Amino acid sequence: MQNAIVVFTKVPRAGDIKTRLTTERGGILTPEEAKQFYEACLLDVIDCCIASNSGDLYICYNLNGDRDYLEKMLASVSDRRAIKGVYADRGGTFDRCMQYAADYILKGENGGRLADSVIIVGGDLPTLQPATLREAVSRMERLAASDSGKKAAKNAQGSGAAIGAAIVEGACQEGGFSLVGYTCNTPFEFEGVFYNKDGVTALDMLVYKATEQGIPFGMVEMIPDVDIPLDLASMLSSLNALQLAARFDGGVFIPKRTIQMIREMGLEASAAPSLMEGSRER
Repeated sequence: MQNAIVVFTKVPRAGDIKTRLTTERGGILTPEEAKQFYEACLLDVIDCCIASNSGDLYICYNLNGDRDYLEKMLASVSDRRAIKGVYADRGGTFDRCMQYAADYILKGENGGRLADSVIIVGGDLPTLQPATLREAVSRMERLAASDSGKKAAKNAQGSGAAIGAAIVEGACQEGGFSLVGYTCNTPFEFEGVFYNKDGVTALDMLVYKATEQGIPFGMVEMIPDVDIPLDLASMLSSLNALQLAARFDGGVFIPKRTIQMIREMGLEASAAPSLMEGSRER
């Protein structure tokens, strides 16, 4: 089964990216710093995807994004030749943009699919690891080849399918997910996942859709994104842990650009001291 990885992103622009990290929205970064931080994260995520060697790599960016600026950024990744395609979404809601990102791969604008399965990841996942991407692909292949996967695909298409149905996800904070993948014969659409009138979380909606269609569902480890100052603070400690782990495990991917940007900004994680000595619950 041929897989594709799509990095789903906005082209970094000051004042238009990671605004909840900025002082204007109660954060600690200037708009330019937020843009620089996201740019570092995005390039690290792309290099992680390249290192995973888990399928053809594509970049899907926002409709109004600066394509020329994006291309200048991509010139600095570890292997620009590893990026098979760069394409803009069609705008609209987040659901529709995500749907187009997947359909571009699984259906193709000219009626021919570019891969049998797709995994979509965000650009704000600095702790993403190649091993996680490889596990996502492996799990999706196993689920698609299962009797349940073949049955779900047959029920959706009305006939047998060479590739079964399967969904795989990696959760993030607040009921969301930062990685999602599915096969070309999976009866799934993003409509209502991120925007629905009932207040259902994105992850719960993903689970609901999979359950309703009998689609085999798999999980990989949680991959936190960075949207708000609390996420940023948590990430700082995770980066410290990754750097130590890499000393003992050559398979650990270090997001060097993000770490360098954090150092340049002088950011450090801290915890409030206990108000009373010995106040820990027993």
